[in-house]
Amino acid sequence: SRGAGWGYIGRSSPIRGPSVSRSLLKMRVRLLAALLVSVVATACLSADPFVPRIEDVTFDPSLGVNLAASTKTASGLYYRDITVGSGDSVRVGADGDTVFVRYQGWLRNAVKFDDNTAAANPFRFVTGLQSVIDGFEEGARGMKTGGVRQIIIPPALGYGSSGTASIPPNSILVFNITLTRVGVPVT
Repeated sequence: SRGAGWGYIGRSSPIRGPSVSRSLLKMRVRLLAALLVSVVATACLSADPFVPRIEDVTFDPSLGVNLAASTKTASGLYYRDITVGSGDSVRVGADGDTVFVRYQGWLRNAVKFDDNTAAANPFRFVTGLQSVIDGFEEGARGMKTGGVRQIIIPPALGYGSSGTASIPPNSILVFNITLTRVGVPVT
């Protein structure tokens, strides 16, 4: 027996309210499905992909990241001097220094993507030539020869939304760099 106010869809599913025809219900379900697909597609095609903020992520403990003991720059890079050097320094605000470093680079989950500590020669770059990612050069500036520094690079100063073969898009990078030598151009 069907009581007043109860409608039936199919054979035995009671719903409260006026009777709803099967075709009307199918139409509503299709409309809802189309709306859901539209919302999901819009979210997936957004021009603004998720970019993590250094302050909001967790770092593998083996990396020894300590944001509270680090200095944050205006660009969003963090650095912490593990050992302060005593020799010549990489100039801040001036270009043309030839910088020689040993380094190791990790993703925040401690996956190592680069390491030149065992290479025959230190890695060499010249400041201001954009031959390294912006965060690496910024992180080396102000270091003194013999110093060891940890730098935490936000995606915008690393490989950004492009990534590389071994670095996923929008990755935060962690480097430990040792400044072995700096050559300041003669002016």
